Order: sequence, then C-alpha cells, then structure tokens
Amino acid sequence: QVRLVESGGGLVQAGGSLRLSCAASGRTFNSAAMGWFRQAAGKERELVSSISWNSGRTYYANTVQGRFTISRNNALNTLDLQMSNLTPEDTAVYYCAVDLHTPGPHYTGSRDSSEYAYWGQGIQVTVSS
Repeated sequence: QVRLVESGGGLVQAGGSLRLSCAASGRTFNSAAMGWFRQAAGKERELVSSISWNSGRTYYANTVQGRFTISRNNALNTLDLQMSNLTPEDTAVYYCAVDLHTPGPHYTGSRDSSEYAYWGQGIQVTVSS
C-alpha cells in the first residue's frame, strides 16, 4: 500500500520558518516528479512547489519564490519543503503529491492537481501575525 505522510507542520509566528517533510512508503518514486500543494480555507488547492525526479528542475509559485526551497532524497524516498519568512497568507493545509507522468527528465510535475496520482493526508501550517 502506497502512503505519503507529511510532518513538520504547526503554528509559527510571521517571519518564522518551518520545514515540512514527506515520507513515502509502499513504492519508490525516484523516477517521478513530486510536489507540495496547499489549500487555504475557502480556496482552491494550489501548487506551491515541485521538483523533477533528479532534482534538476524546480518550480515555485510566485507567492513563495525566494522564501521556500524544495528538495528530495530519492535514496530515502522523501520530499522536503523548507519555508522561511512565513506570512499569515501561507496558512493552509499542505499536501505532498506524486505525478507519475514522465514526459522528460526535466519534468517538474503538473500545475493541475488532478494529474497527481498519490497524495498525503495533509498537514496544517498556521502562521500568526
């Protein structure tokens, strides 16, 4: 059974940092793009950041560019998101996800959440002002 389990969320003050981790089990994803989505209350789920299978390419939403850093460890089957200089607008449930499409070695994953095959259960990140 495939599982993605997020950890590292919680409550932090504005300007603070958090590091989210996603541990995959049940199969390896070292040939798949992976990403972090978030969904704030009353809003649609959005792609925050994603990374190609070999870490050669990354994508960041404009709202997090320069503040968030995505990384992965294929040997450990993990995906991380280092979040810095957090603002209340970053408050959301964060999900890790796997995109199994393989259009090329630099594919960083779809912006469309429906293209992702596996999802974690989500973890709350709350940034207080």
